[in-house]
Amino acid sequence: MAMEFSQNDFDRLLLFEHARKTSEANYAKNPLDADNLTKWGGALLELSQFQSVSDSKKMIKDAISKLEEALVINPTKHDALWCLGNAHTSQAFLTPDLDEAKGYFDKASENFQKAVDEDPTNELYLKSLEVTAKAPELHMEIHKHGFSQQTMGGGSSASSNEKSSKKKSSDLKYDIFGWIILAVGIVAWVGMAKSNIPPPPPR
Repeated sequence: MAMEFSQNDFDRLLLFEHARKTSEANYAKNPLDADNLTKWGGALLELSQFQSVSDSKKMIKDAISKLEEALVINPTKHDALWCLGNAHTSQAFLTPDLDEAKGYFDKASENFQKAVDEDPTNELYLKSLEVTAKAPELHMEIHKHGFSQQTMGGGSSASSNEKSSKKKSSDLKYDIFGWIILAVGIVAWVGMAKSNIPPPPPR
C-alpha cells in the first residue's frame, strides 16, 4: 500500500510514536494515571491514521481500551470522553456496513455529549457533537464511492470523468480524517510543545 507522507506527516508520526512509548513507560510505573492513559489513547488514535485499514482498526480498538481504562479511573474526564468519541467515529468510518457504523456513531455522540456536559463551553466538543449528527450521511457518501478502493489506491482510468470523481473522493477522505482526529485539539491536550507542529492551514 503506497501512502505518501509529507514531511509534516512524518513529523507527526514521530511525535505521536514518541508519545505512545512515553505513555507506555509511564503506565508501567503508574497504571492508575488517567491523564497518561488518555494521552496513550490519543497517540494510538493519531498513529492509526498512518496504517492500513486492518491495522488501523486494531490500533483504534487498542486506543478505545486505553481510554475506557482512563474513564474507569475518572468517569468525568472530558478529554478522555472526547477522544473516545473520536475513536468510535474513526471506527464507524472504517466500517462499510452502515447499520454497524451507526452503532459506533451513536456511541460517539454519547461520548461527545458527556464531554460537553462536563465542559459546556468547549467549542471543540460542541463542534464534534454537531458534526457527528451529520456523520452517517457522510459515511454513505464515502462508501458509495468505494472508500476501501480509494484507500488502497484503486486502478486509474483514462476517462477524465472517472479521474475527477476519484480526486473528489480522495479529497473527501482527507477531509474526513482531518475532521475525525481534529489534530489541533489533540495537540492541545497532549500538552506537547506546540512549536513542534506547524498550525494547520486555515480552512
